[in-house]
Amino acid sequence: MCTAEDHPARAAARARTTAGLDARLVRCRACPRLVAWREETARVGRAAFRGQEYWGRPVPGFGPPDAALLISGLAPAAHGGNRTGRMFTGDRAGDLLYATLYELGLASRETVTGRDDGLELYGVRVTAPVHCAPPGNRPTPGERDTCRPWLVREARLLRPALRSVVVLGGFGWQAALPALAEAGWLAPRPRPKFGHGVRTVLAPATPGDPPLTVFGSYHVSQRNVFTGRLTREMFREVLAEAARAAGLPVTE
Repeated sequence: MCTAEDHPARAAARARTTAGLDARLVRCRACPRLVAWREETARVGRAAFRGQEYWGRPVPGFGPPDAALLISGLAPAAHGGNRTGRMFTGDRAGDLLYATLYELGLASRETVTGRDDGLELYGVRVTAPVHCAPPGNRPTPGERDTCRPWLVREARLLRPALRSVVVLGGFGWQAALPALAEAGWLAPRPRPKFGHGVRTVLAPATPGDPPLTVFGSYHVSQRNVFTGRLTREMFREVLAEAARAAGLPVTE
């Protein structure tokens, strides 16, 4: 049960660091449908992971507290992040994401398996607008909006160093732009449409602060990769451009 004090709007606002935010987030029970699904999935598991203990809780963001580049996806996978407890870890989407970051010199490992595999990200943080695994990988707009304060607070805490954002997929795009507007940047009007390779610059709400460059990319889902909608080269190009916009060194 979620109390008024534990609701994301209040709990997130009390966090003063990303570590503190993560500690509050993993206790969230604000969305009954998502709580029931993530816990039932963790209880039943999947035959391929028999014997493994599932995380079964909200999955926090991952990466340094002074990240210059933020990557925002959709939501944890039922047998990926919901199992391992780390964003984009334990599924094919994460395999592509972290392998590409490694190629660019932004991650310490090419392959990832779980929270204890030693992975480090350099100047990059990975998050999502919805932090619980949803049925059918489809959160509702209401669940997205309930979860938004976590993303807003995360972006605010990162704001001193944050220079670019890569948003994966159309759902993520719809969630990220309003959250970034609440976090301290001015969203352009009309709101730019999502597309792979789309790039838009958000002016700061506070004069003198740096702007934020937001990039769109097709989601690194298994379906997009298998159908050829997103290739490794297409994804690498967007990540490399975003990293350069953030001032991060990139391996050519």
